[in-house]
Amino acid sequence: MSARSRGPAPGIGALLRAARERKRLSQLDLASAAEVSSRHLSYVETGRAQPSRAMVLRLAERLDVPLRERNAWLAAAGYAPLYRERDFADPAFATARRAVETVLAAHEPFPALAIDRHWRMLAHNRAVPPLLAGVDPRLLAPPVNVIRLCVDPRGLAPRIANLATWRHHLTMRLAHQVRLTGDATLQTLLHEVVASGPPSADAPAELYEADALAIPLKLVTPDGTLSFISTTTVFGTPLDVTLAEIALETFFPADDATARALGVTRGTA
Repeated sequence: MSARSRGPAPGIGALLRAARERKRLSQLDLASAAEVSSRHLSYVETGRAQPSRAMVLRLAERLDVPLRERNAWLAAAGYAPLYRERDFADPAFATARRAVETVLAAHEPFPALAIDRHWRMLAHNRAVPPLLAGVDPRLLAPPVNVIRLCVDPRGLAPRIANLATWRHHLTMRLAHQVRLTGDATLQTLLHEVVASGPPSADAPAELYEADALAIPLKLVTPDGTLSFISTTTVFGTPLDVTLAEIALETFFPADDATARALGVTRGTA
């Protein structure tokens, strides 16, 4: 598809308005948070006023706009992008890549992986491949998409004992990301997750178990059903687009049986 057939790129006013509406903020709310007049904000949204570079960045910060989208905002307002983007394999990214690999390796014998903004797996530790035994090799061809790996019947879906609950968890995470970014690829993934199972307006009852601390991933394996809780780690002060979009998903045993299956006594790992 040519650039002409896509139509003109949205201006800064349209981008600002869309992000504000996704956050469910009024113009007055945002103007107050960004310390600008609501009239001027209205003029920016309608194209009657051109924001300064500093104002674009301030509004993006108040709306928690990701770095990639901040670059797009700057370009739409006529300014040069501020944040660099490097490929994960780029030699210039070596310091951050080593940090990712160090965290993943240190998490063994528990599984851990790094994903990008579209849930594509960038790296993993040695505990991950054994859990993927039996998955259709086509789903494991790079780039591996972790969302599709979970919900596709050729992937892990038949082995996720609490699939409805895990699907609900993925739906909520993706919906939040879509509200934050408006990303079309994430929107497509969200539709795939919703379409992968029977429609339900309510969260699975398992979410409301009295003793539940977190939503577990319950995976059926030759060693029995392994139950994991997960944490998500991001870099705290990124100035690079790629680094800002990396998330480390680390899994911990949710019960003693899982810890024993992984050769660890809980509390001693």
